[in-house]
Amino acid sequence: MNAILAAWNQLSADEASSQLKHCCTSSRWAQNLSAMRPLPDEESIYAASDSVWATMLEPDWMEAFAAHPRIGEKKVQATEQSKQWSLQEQGSAEYAEAEIKQAMAEANRRYEQIFGFTYIVCATGKTLPEMLNILNARLQHDRATELAQAAEQQRQITQIRLRKWLNP
Repeated sequence: MNAILAAWNQLSADEASSQLKHCCTSSRWAQNLSAMRPLPDEESIYAASDSVWATMLEPDWMEAFAAHPRIGEKKVQATEQSKQWSLQEQGSAEYAEAEIKQAMAEANRRYEQIFGFTYIVCATGKTLPEMLNILNARLQHDRATELAQAAEQQRQITQIRLRKWLNP
């Protein structure tokens, strides 16, 4: 068994939930996943995470989304570990041309005006122009469709971060 998972299985409920906040800041997700302990292996926690995420509601998603910086920005309200991971995930944005950064900043603002939350995309492996194209396509969604899309992107981000947490 993974040593981090084994130690996490032994924590109090509050400590276990707190550990998960590096991966996703939804309190209810962290509490519900912690309540499923003990989990025997990494595949079990990944599957349990998805199972719990599928039960989340809009307030839970919004809590998770609030911890993400806008694509191309560094400001984030999250744990130090998740701030680091966010900067790694958005690494390509650092080196993008100024006009692409400006277009992304404008698109981020437009997205937030339309939908009322930060644009969430699983940025790992994507360039800033790719993320901008995805954002522009998603601006065509109605709010319900976009909320579901953002929640799916958050689920993917959480899976990546769970793997990073368990395998530093």
